[in-house]
Amino acid sequence: MPASTKYQDTLDYIFSRLPMFQKVGAIAYKKDLTNARALCAHLGDPHGRFPSVHIGGTNGKGSVSHFLAAICQAAGLKVGLYTSPHYKDFRERIKINGRYIPRERVTAFVEKNKATLEAIQPSFFEMSVALAFDYFAQEKVDIAVIEVGLGGRLDSTNVITPLLSVITNISYDHMDILGDTLDKIAFEKAGIIKPGVSVVIGETHPESAPVFLKQAQEVQAPIVFADQRYELRIAASDNAESGLEEITHYDILRERQAAGGLQLQGGGPYQPRNLATVLQAWEVLCAQPDFLSVLKNKKISTEAPALQAYVQTGLARLRDLTRFVGRWQIIGRNPTILCDSAHNEAGLQAAFEQISRLPAQRLHIVCGFVADKDLNKALRQFPTQATYYFAKANILQLTIPRGFPR
Repeated sequence: MPASTKYQDTLDYIFSRLPMFQKVGAIAYKKDLTNARALCAHLGDPHGRFPSVHIGGTNGKGSVSHFLAAICQAAGLKVGLYTSPHYKDFRERIKINGRYIPRERVTAFVEKNKATLEAIQPSFFEMSVALAFDYFAQEKVDIAVIEVGLGGRLDSTNVITPLLSVITNISYDHMDILGDTLDKIAFEKAGIIKPGVSVVIGETHPESAPVFLKQAQEVQAPIVFADQRYELRIAASDNAESGLEEITHYDILRERQAAGGLQLQGGGPYQPRNLATVLQAWEVLCAQPDFLSVLKNKKISTEAPALQAYVQTGLARLRDLTRFVGRWQIIGRNPTILCDSAHNEAGLQAAFEQISRLPAQRLHIVCGFVADKDLNKALRQFPTQATYYFAKANILQLTIPRGFPR
């Protein structure tokens, strides 16, 4: 059988046989870590064979994950990156130094472990997390950046004990699973805070900050809020206010003092907050003896100027290094075609505030929703002066009962 056919058969199996949140919603969400732990145990606990950073939050966790991976790659490390969901190719979820996991590795994993998959009956997400951990361990990555899928406390990725935990921010999303108040959502996100493991919180919010502080205190985890230390502003001399430039220049303020600048290969109204988060995360990570040992073992300089240079290089080459897509991505010009994956009230508000400042003569918006989103809150963020095209979610031509309308 041709390799391409075998891979397609593998995709058909994992998409049709394993419950998938993008298809069916909350019924695919397993409210404990039993399956994740059982799968990892079967594989020899691969997540214990590489150091990692765990990144959660409501918005921005995918961007921050890619930013940190790019910085680590620029330093010369072999970096595993696990993110979700994917846009077009399942393999987007699992990358090493920006390269997708090979098709044959996906096929081999499912073939080798099919009996265990049938016995444990994991969700699609649980299987893909286990696949990522197994792949990263076999390939001996120097470090892995692991993005939380949903929530944190009960997310399948939460079997890891990382060098650093990061929570970008808290806003309303997945309320049917995580709770209908910000403190309830924060409690679920705070579940990735581990005993003695430093945690960086991206944004200070009066409802979520006490939850994070309490959890960190209970497990004696050092905690810092990035927005209390760092602020990023688009450089006054830059012509990137529209957000449509290939490179955006930022001025850095650390504790309200000028601290240089940086370039980001990309843009977006939410990226200043995400950049502040990743700068603080990198600062804390570089203070961890275990991470410094990783760098020294690879004969990578740990001097302060070098550590700053990795930040500059990694962010300036973000898309080249990590294949970062789907966030404020320009895929066409004349006319401008912009793609963004904002999908909740806070994300849509930021996106449309920026879009309202674009020099558009005619605005066309293509969008789709899943049925468990609060459309009343979401639709309030959309501009009234636009032509709309509504599309139903479709994945590999499978029926998506979670798509809207049903």
